[in-house]
Amino acid sequence: MDRETRLKRLQFRAWHRGTREADFLIGGFFNRYSHAWSEKELDWFESLLVEDDVHVMAWAIGTLPVPPAFDGPQMAAMQRLDYIDATK
Repeated sequence: MDRETRLKRLQFRAWHRGTREADFLIGGFFNRYSHAWSEKELDWFESLLVEDDVHVMAWAIGTLPVPPAFDGPQMAAMQRLDYIDATK
């Protein structure tokens, strides 16, 4: 699939997680950073979307240790939480 189609699919999956909190965290992260991601980084994010939201959110806020498969610069960016608009 071409990059544009892949990004649209990932964006939909990122913003339709099942809870508003997960939507803001995962969807907001996608919106903030995805435009600059390489194919490898898109693969990382796609793998992250398979994980339970409770775990992803716990990794992002630091209440659970990040598994080695998800640890790295993208998770560090997610952990900054600078992409969440608290006014919504």
